[in-house]
Amino acid sequence: MSERKSRYITVEGKEIHFSQWGKSTNPAIICLHGLTRNGRDFDTLANQLSQSYYVICPDILGRGLSQWSTNPDEEYCFHFYEKLIVGLINTLGLEKLIWIGTSMGGALGIRAAGKQLKDRITHLILNDIGAGPTEEALKNSANAPSEGVQAILTYTANPPKFAAMTQLKNYYEQLYKAFGITSEEEWMSFTQNSVRRTDSGSFTPDYDPNIVKQFAHMTDLLLWDKWDQITAKVMVLRGELSDILPLDTVEEMTMRGPRFNLHEIAGVGHAPGLNTAEQIEMIEAFLKS
Repeated sequence: MSERKSRYITVEGKEIHFSQWGKSTNPAIICLHGLTRNGRDFDTLANQLSQSYYVICPDILGRGLSQWSTNPDEEYCFHFYEKLIVGLINTLGLEKLIWIGTSMGGALGIRAAGKQLKDRITHLILNDIGAGPTEEALKNSANAPSEGVQAILTYTANPPKFAAMTQLKNYYEQLYKAFGITSEEEWMSFTQNSVRRTDSGSFTPDYDPNIVKQFAHMTDLLLWDKWDQITAKVMVLRGELSDILPLDTVEEMTMRGPRFNLHEIAGVGHAPGLNTAEQIEMIEAFLKS
């Protein structure tokens, strides 16, 4: 285990913050978070993996300590996020890497492993995300977002503000109860790693509300063509109660694209927190296999 180091790097004219764990001479892992989250979500996992790996956990543009976009309509989308992450990887000199992605971070991993980083990503771990809705699901949806996506849309566009830190913690406990976090200490750490103050002094989640403009690019989540091209070893973790990764998508993924290991996490929704011994052991075993 190693001490976390906080670093900043400028890519595509944007300052990106990332946490760094372990020795840079070890095999590299990049961990990418979900839509409204940041790289500190991987603290527990990265701390454990840092015994054997060099772990990089960025805050994607508009989240955490990274710069916010000055052109949100054009830059809060997968195309620009991928440019930033590839730039970060190249600047750090990572020739080969392992990609662990939760939700949006996993979707970006499918995109990268299926095309631009196809020959460089050796292992891809997808945390409660798939290659997109099936053709049948798209026919039945009338282009309307699923209930899970609609819920994300609602709270992303209107982040609440609280007078006290404990009020924000209580909000997070309800919003992210599906993560499987159980202890008071973990929830307080989660909150302190996910907060910013507003000009009025209140506490609010640490992301730019304009990231909701991501949903103007809904085709970003249609990744079947990239999925079919992946040659990396793949593992998929699915929360048993997930409203983001439906079973019909998992079934379609088994019939095309790369073969993959599937693990369903009991009693958890979207998305498993990658914070328990069981989940970390699954990841370690996959990486060593």
